[in-house]
Amino acid sequence: MKKIFKLIISLLILIGIIAVSLIYIRTNSIDVLEPKGVIALKEKDIIVTSSLLMLIIVIPTLVLTCFFAWRYREDRNAKHTPDWEHNSIAEYCWWGVPTVIIFILAVITYRTSHELNPFKPIVSDKKPIHIQAVALQWKWLFIYPEEGIATMNYIKFPVDTPVNFEITADAPMNSFWIPQLGGQIYAMPAMRSKLSLIANEKGTFRGLSANFSGTGFAGMKFQAMSVDDVDYGSWLAQAKSSSKILGQEQYDQMVAPSENNPTETYVLKDTQLFNNILMKYMEPMH
Repeated sequence: MKKIFKLIISLLILIGIIAVSLIYIRTNSIDVLEPKGVIALKEKDIIVTSSLLMLIIVIPTLVLTCFFAWRYREDRNAKHTPDWEHNSIAEYCWWGVPTVIIFILAVITYRTSHELNPFKPIVSDKKPIHIQAVALQWKWLFIYPEEGIATMNYIKFPVDTPVNFEITADAPMNSFWIPQLGGQIYAMPAMRSKLSLIANEKGTFRGLSANFSGTGFAGMKFQAMSVDDVDYGSWLAQAKSSSKILGQEQYDQMVAPSENNPTETYVLKDTQLFNNILMKYMEPMH
């Protein structure tokens, strides 16, 4: 009776853990599971599909582990059946099923790696927005070279319009990520990364650094705002009339480490600023 009581308690604890996990998922926002763009939606499908495929192996393994631990415990005096090690059906199951699942995952990985290549432009009948992102300590600088403006810790772009990011860093290695729009990509000094995203709904989405970069890492966040064309045009006109100027001199002061920086808008004085940041860490040619 005591052993049955322990078993019941163990099962109740397991059920409780599963229930709490499900309640948390249902009542809390998990950005990667709430996509707002076609890229993020496809990435969510990959996560869900891969997880379900792997659970085909994980769940039976955990169940059998518990069963064997109970069935062959020391005081049960279970019968030893050595012929099981040469059972053909069992061998086909524990070698064949994982092999098939790995093959399916390999096909999915190969196909989606090409389909969701972050450097691959998104096909659309709308002209893409070009934004240059620079990871600083501990803030994000965004440059709109075609519009002649720049922003600190926020970006705006029209809904249903591709956004082509160029990404670099003037700080320790970092990672640019807007979970509800797509996957992260690294930002490193002297490296130009690219990322194409699109928002298919209006809203404000959380952007952040996905790579620990020191003291102010927790506050290194930004807002990505998807608005309609009219609001975007109004915002551009307002941004171009900002009293704050961003050129090389102002940038040299901005690059100093600082934490929890507010959002700012600048008129871009130096259209080659992003290239200058890239070349800052390049060795001169001899």
